[in-house]
Amino acid sequence: MLVTFTGVGEAFDERIPNCSILLEANGANGPVTALLDCGFTAAHAFWRTARAPLDLDCLWISHFHGDHFFGVPLLYLRFWEEDRTRPLTVIGGPGVEAALTQAMDAAYPRFRERMRFPVHYIEAEPGRPFTACGLNWNTAFGGHGQPCLAVRVDDGERAVFYSGDGRPTPETLALATGCDLVAQEAFSLELDTEGHGTIPGAIDFARKAEAKRLAIVHVNRRVRHGRTDEIRALLATATDINACMPEAGDSLRLG
Repeated sequence: MLVTFTGVGEAFDERIPNCSILLEANGANGPVTALLDCGFTAAHAFWRTARAPLDLDCLWISHFHGDHFFGVPLLYLRFWEEDRTRPLTVIGGPGVEAALTQAMDAAYPRFRERMRFPVHYIEAEPGRPFTACGLNWNTAFGGHGQPCLAVRVDDGERAVFYSGDGRPTPETLALATGCDLVAQEAFSLELDTEGHGTIPGAIDFARKAEAKRLAIVHVNRRVRHGRTDEIRALLATATDINACMPEAGDSLRLG
């Protein structure tokens, strides 16, 4: 499985695209690509990063904050402009179809009915595994201000956990256990921010989950750009889980 961090930033980071992760895997029915979250600035980053953007099979939306799903109308419109016809599967929590339909109609009125590619929506229920696009999916609620689903994606050989926003919970810990990669939101270095995690907390979470790798994402822009050396020094101490703070565009091959 190839994991590419198309974006790693938080909502207000003017230098780095919103957090968004592209997975390229061998699914049950052959090669499959899935994009995890698509916020304000993530759609452009996806088009810069993806090797075959028109071949995207699946889109995951963790929750309905703009920096995680407001890029979807632009993604849809670009697919329309590029004459996409292949179906797209979109997965998210309850209300995902209504939320994206409303966003598309607000951003580009009357374009939705002109799209030449079908969109199939799946509502995920926490703790109920399912298969879509040849991949295995399972979800759990993290600790965030709005309902936010962390997700575990498994291609039969490798598993990736992505937190979306929010601090770890017992449910997300169970979901992440044994994953090859944990991509955990870590908003601050030491301050306890309501609805968000910390970098030390992410390290502890990945260690308890016995994950092979940890990637911290969605770090507060002031912390990320002003205290980079401190962050990297802290991550360097977590040699047992191979921790990193990826840059936008970085890739990891699992296995």
